[in-house]
Amino acid sequence: MAVKVTGVDKKSYAERAGICEGDTLISINGHSIADVLDYMFYAAESRCDLELERGGERFRVRIRKSEYDDLGMQFASFLMDEKRSCSNKCIFCFIDQMPPGMRETLYFKDDDARLSFLQGNYVTLTNLNDKDIQRIIDMRLNINVSVHTTNPELRCMMMHNRFAGDKLRYLKMMADGGLMLNCQIVCCPGINDGDELRRTLTDLYELMPQITSVAIVPVGVTKFREGLFPMKIFDAEGAGRTIDVIAETQEKCLKKYGTRMAFAADEFYLTAGRPLPEADFYEDYPQYENGVGLCRSLIDEVHAALRLADYDGGKRKVTIATGTLVYPVQQQLAEDIMAQFPDITVQVIPIVNHFFGETITVTGLITAGDLMDQLKGKDLGDELLIARSMLKADEPIFLDDIYLDEVKETLGVKITATANDGYEYLDAVLGVEW
Repeated sequence: MAVKVTGVDKKSYAERAGICEGDTLISINGHSIADVLDYMFYAAESRCDLELERGGERFRVRIRKSEYDDLGMQFASFLMDEKRSCSNKCIFCFIDQMPPGMRETLYFKDDDARLSFLQGNYVTLTNLNDKDIQRIIDMRLNINVSVHTTNPELRCMMMHNRFAGDKLRYLKMMADGGLMLNCQIVCCPGINDGDELRRTLTDLYELMPQITSVAIVPVGVTKFREGLFPMKIFDAEGAGRTIDVIAETQEKCLKKYGTRMAFAADEFYLTAGRPLPEADFYEDYPQYENGVGLCRSLIDEVHAALRLADYDGGKRKVTIATGTLVYPVQQQLAEDIMAQFPDITVQVIPIVNHFFGETITVTGLITAGDLMDQLKGKDLGDELLIARSMLKADEPIFLDDIYLDEVKETLGVKITATANDGYEYLDAVLGVEW
């Protein structure tokens, strides 16, 4: 295997060694280079013997540097290879439930272990083989695994992949190899909840202490499920039962290992109508990106920010647009802010998700179309606040391909997108510029 060098950084080790754009990198210290993991792992050494090719002729260079310093070569893509796509047809897959006509990137299903290590993506392990797993172990790559169930037959059914059950053995291989694993379970009512969830958590408990954490998140069901597996959503009773099943493992694991290991996403508590746990329950928020503890973190940070805040800017009114599920949390925060600052009016409006269907209640999946339809003509005050999660990470565009500026123009109001950070949130309410 080899990769083409598409650029060389100025004054870098590579430039000093005479490496040029267009050269082909074949190996580092005798190890062939196939992708970014090979490159990062083998180029971390303080002495790098590189084999390259130029114009059909092979040559070698030796580079001495500080350990972990970058060599300074650029490649055609971040992975130096194509992304590995998902080989499953999961019954709960959200991408399969999206309407046609959206931007192409939203339909790509990645299942790439390299992105798990580099960017925190979750992988199912189904497109990996024993050699891949051994490389992961040898390179000490702690990855995130979408487990869903440890029942082999059920896993095959849920993923529509006859190899999905057998791949569960990779969990033990990686745990025995000393890797630390974050895991995820998309929980589907009547399928992998109840006793099946209890079995899965028990099996993962047996791999402790190599399991760093497990997030249990409820399945999302849109209105675009024609021809797909009939799927229900959790009601209050089912969400409560799931919290109780998870609690059994939490208590056992906390007693033996000092960690709860498994955590229910906020959606379960909000759906069940149960109080959110306190901050210490979430330990170091290991599954924050999976929606575990987001609400508790925001509540505590807003209250901490309120203790430090001062406001003398006069009368001000802001509107907060939020998903229907977290509306009670946002409304309580608004009341807390207004109680401290009588000149501030905070109006919270829950946005019903007509685009994906009313069963989708989370804030991050609200579209520009729903915002405009449901807020147009309303008195939104001086500013509209939305969650940054509604927008593409690197561009101010919503899921329905409408830009933020168009929403501003339609609604005739200043719009600020805020992170799930209580200090930034309060500053936005008070009109403090970031």
